[in-house]
Amino acid sequence: MTRFAALLFDFDGVLIDSEYEGNRHLAEWLTANGHPHTPEEAMHHYMGLAGKDFIATIEGRIGHVLPESFYEARRVEDVRAMDEGVMAIAGAIDFVRSLPADFPKAVVSSSPTVWIDRHLRHLGLREAFGEHIYSGREHVTRGKPAPDLYLYAADRLGVAIADCAILEDSPVGATGAVASGGYVIGMCMGTHCAVGHDQRLRDIGVSAIAQDYADVRRALGV
Repeated sequence: MTRFAALLFDFDGVLIDSEYEGNRHLAEWLTANGHPHTPEEAMHHYMGLAGKDFIATIEGRIGHVLPESFYEARRVEDVRAMDEGVMAIAGAIDFVRSLPADFPKAVVSSSPTVWIDRHLRHLGLREAFGEHIYSGREHVTRGKPAPDLYLYAADRLGVAIADCAILEDSPVGATGAVASGGYVIGMCMGTHCAVGHDQRLRDIGVSAIAQDYADVRRALGV
């Protein structure tokens, strides 16, 4: 179907349109607690990070350790989003369903697997990925922007990373994807993608830019 042997999908901002809402909630909490942020600033500084890297970056900017109330607010928001579901990126469901069932593909996300699993079920795509759902905070020691997660997923699929196409939307993710040696398609179709997002990804070194899933098909040659 394509010159590539496998596809690796980031999740938030590539399959579900969750980035803006998540960063809006983060910005509101930080602002209410004395650290003014707009959603755009939150996305610029924190999008794509997870786990200890995410926390360390926030704490580095605000100058102190985050209180337990921060973690509780995040837990409450995550539960709400998982219960209610999040809108798919336009064209994502049809694109995944159009792939042959036996074509190697994986999710490579900074989010926890419970988040990915729940939202894939909301989208009706859970079976499309089988066991190949990988989290930068659960499956590798170094998450994004390190290349480790992409290399891990390619190895689990049994495909050389040079033969993989990677769909990434965040600068943090694109940095790791480019470093892995895969063919990186910079995704610019979520509500979080402001003017200039495409150039920011180009500056990182992505191989192609996609404004919609028709562009993804063209970049893949399908």
